[in-house]
Amino acid sequence: ACLRLLVLTSYLPFLPPLPYALTRLTLLLSNMSTTTIAAPKMSSTPAPAPLSKPIVFATSGMGGMLGWVLVHPANTVAVRMNLSSMQGKKFSFAGMIRENGLMSVYDGLAAGVWRQVFYASSRFGLFETCRDKLHEIRGKTDFAGRVGVGAVTGATAAMISCPMEVATVRMSNDATLPADQRRNYKGVADVVKRIYVEEGAAAFWRGSTPFAQRAALVGVFQVATLDQFKEMYAHYLNQKKNSVPNVFCAAMTSGLIYSIATMPLEAAKNRMANQKPDPKTGKLPYTGTLQLMRAVSANEGFLALYNGFLPYYMRCGGHTVAMFIAVQMLRDAYTNSIM
Repeated sequence: ACLRLLVLTSYLPFLPPLPYALTRLTLLLSNMSTTTIAAPKMSSTPAPAPLSKPIVFATSGMGGMLGWVLVHPANTVAVRMNLSSMQGKKFSFAGMIRENGLMSVYDGLAAGVWRQVFYASSRFGLFETCRDKLHEIRGKTDFAGRVGVGAVTGATAAMISCPMEVATVRMSNDATLPADQRRNYKGVADVVKRIYVEEGAAAFWRGSTPFAQRAALVGVFQVATLDQFKEMYAHYLNQKKNSVPNVFCAAMTSGLIYSIATMPLEAAKNRMANQKPDPKTGKLPYTGTLQLMRAVSANEGFLALYNGFLPYYMRCGGHTVAMFIAVQMLRDAYTNSIM
């Protein structure tokens, strides 16, 4: 299943992105929602005690941070590719390296890690907490329940972590701006201080609407489908649920789905977080998600919203795999240490 997924991924650049993705996604989700997973065979080994909520949130945040360290270069390239057309430039990876150096792919790493402290811990931790509570109320956990919980908790986590998202986007892209337009941030503390002093607290949530919309879809297509795919692979491939192979296959699948579905919202979020007021009118060029998408589609073509898709998928798929495997390994280590 994982091999077929990787082969499919290699053909993505040659497929019509939106119609193909939406068609396949609709078929997949409809099949998943009607799939009945057989009850697992009873085992004489007692099930491990559920983890406490502090451990759930802590391992979620730590897993997100570890995963982000690995994929931050892909995120930097994706942001710069996506914003290059906004700046009227053609992106070149070789040109970026010549101009800014190889280590520039780690610009904004500190802000990205801090983002995971708030985003990953609240997104994954809230999902598991609310999912378990819903199970207590309804007596079952189905795909529809996971979708609803994933959407709400994803949007909530986005609003909590939006200030660090703005800091990450600005630090990752600042070096590509013309010298007279660069903000020349010195670090995370400097970003936070200058945004607050120069632009006001509201600037921390600039782009929060597409970020929350994207996070809601991430909650559905990453967290909720990961939970569902783990059960499906455990049933159809005879994998042990929550084992490393099980988490890897489920994470690769959910990462592919959510990167296709959320790329336009990621592009909208990046542009709104990085925009500057017009020097003559003092107005921001983008005021909302739909207005931005209409403007970009009219001026640059709809596919401009998919600029940087391959590094974005590397970030999404890579972070999904790295994060959830790290989370599972941390939880296994904790469980083994107290037994």
